[in-house]
Amino acid sequence: MGSLKNITVLGTGVLGLQIAYQTAYKGFPVVAYDINDEVIEKAKARALDLATTYKEQVPGAADGLADAALDRITFSSDLADAVKDADLVIEAIPENIDIKKDTYTKLGALAPEKTIFATNSSTLLPSDLMEFTGRPDKFLALHFANKVWVFNAAEIMGTEKTDLAAFQAVSAFAGEIGMVPIEIKKEKAGYVLNSLLVPLLNAASDLLTDGIAEPEMIDKTWRIGTGAPFGPFQMFDVIGLTTAYNVSSVGGPKQQAFAAYIKENYIDKGKLGLSTGEGFYSYPTK
Repeated sequence: MGSLKNITVLGTGVLGLQIAYQTAYKGFPVVAYDINDEVIEKAKARALDLATTYKEQVPGAADGLADAALDRITFSSDLADAVKDADLVIEAIPENIDIKKDTYTKLGALAPEKTIFATNSSTLLPSDLMEFTGRPDKFLALHFANKVWVFNAAEIMGTEKTDLAAFQAVSAFAGEIGMVPIEIKKEKAGYVLNSLLVPLLNAASDLLTDGIAEPEMIDKTWRIGTGAPFGPFQMFDVIGLTTAYNVSSVGGPKQQAFAAYIKENYIDKGKLGLSTGEGFYSYPTK
């Protein structure tokens, strides 16, 4: 292992728990923190489900590795205790700037001087939060995509105040947990992945709401023309239609039209994408 050995993940939502589990799967001791014991108990149950998923989808995981990962995760609802030995804290709490500012203010006072902080935020730049950490030289973004065991890119993005040694340590850590480190030279909203992906999704939603083609035909065209395994509407299902709705509803007129379309035709009918087994496509359960 490199210099970052004791890892704490703040937030046990979908991605936070995936980050914690993947880190533990690669041999690191992990503390998974959330705000209360009720949330923690639910996270423990979902961690068992995640272990089952790894056994089914990750080669070798069924040979004891997936279960061993569970033993390396300690769950905690005590922030001070969760970060007391941390070399790296990865923050994956709700995308609310006030919640994040409050958390980092507390975190900066509680964590050891050695601790590097990394935000997984998709919508906020690290410079929006750095002054609240009390250690802007040891703060940066470490951004993961959903289903980290499959889509294993980790985007590392610092600010003008991020120390190079901290940046390099986090990049090395990302590689150690099975990610492909994507080092970004300067701050960019959307990082690299979403800067490429969002225009594609917007173009696809425009084609649909303008009545040009149906989702299946749009996806088929993209797959044939590019060789990509997924079309944009399949991607919407993976991202989740609630997220697509929330983002589109605050966009321009065409994006708002797409938001209204998916609300009426999918969300109001309980079709939220892959997570519910049906969105633009159906996903049969076992």
